[in-house]
Amino acid sequence: MGMDRLPVSIIGLGNMGSALAEAFVKAGHKTTVWNRSAVKATPLVAMGAVHADTIEDAVSASPLVITCLTTYDATIQTMEPAGVGLAGRTLVSLNSGTPSGARKMAAWAIGHGARFLDGAVKNVPSAVGKPDTLLYYSGDKATFDEHVATLTVLGGDTDYLGGEPDLAKLYEFAVGGTLLPALIGFFQGAALVTARGLQASSLVPYSIKWLEMIGSVLPIFAEEIDAGDYTKPASSVGIFHETIAYDLEIGEETNIDVTWHAPMHDLLRRAVATGHRDHSISSLVELLRKSERLE
Repeated sequence: MGMDRLPVSIIGLGNMGSALAEAFVKAGHKTTVWNRSAVKATPLVAMGAVHADTIEDAVSASPLVITCLTTYDATIQTMEPAGVGLAGRTLVSLNSGTPSGARKMAAWAIGHGARFLDGAVKNVPSAVGKPDTLLYYSGDKATFDEHVATLTVLGGDTDYLGGEPDLAKLYEFAVGGTLLPALIGFFQGAALVTARGLQASSLVPYSIKWLEMIGSVLPIFAEEIDAGDYTKPASSVGIFHETIAYDLEIGEETNIDVTWHAPMHDLLRRAVATGHRDHSISSLVELLRKSERLE
């Protein structure tokens, strides 16, 4: 079976890089690995991966090279000695960074004669290789189509966002923005209930149900934003504005630090001041678009 599967090389064996390599080994791909400190390769070699002594050897071993280093700058710096060997190969970068970093990386890769895709693993390392794990990619469509079967080894929910190489990073930030506010909201809740001697775990089923409710209303908010029409609110700015007093009161009453709400409260006050009180809460997007506010 292993003969007809594309050989792959994985550069960078942190937690995520090691998970990527393990998924390919388990799926029967000839998997070559390289890491600056070679000791990280040991468990993978025990599973059947091949350890390359040099990054040049790692690149020349496979038509598909996947990097999982910390940043784009680190990736370019690490790959530079092997750059000439990339000609005619496909390079896929799966690191964190910004859209401008992805554009720089794409220019570097294409300048070395490689075909390039940038991507993001939208899950934790332990989820790599599972059928519902999401990864999305941007870059050359023909390259994605050619390698999609191989890339799907890393997660069954593998998506293509478009030909501009920085789209994966644009969506990475666009999607990722909900993480910390949602988590801090949960941690504040945990502080409230544990202050009463209750377990944080008692919150979990109700918080999950609440997050599912939030998920269910996102399509409505997205429609309002896409139409630019906030006049038929299911949930108005005014309703959120009225709860500011309660946020402050619960902090006082329970001795919990609620100062993290301040910039959100500021946004709500500005929305009311600019005439959005009776508009949908989704109209806050207009205040987040700085250029439109300045015109």
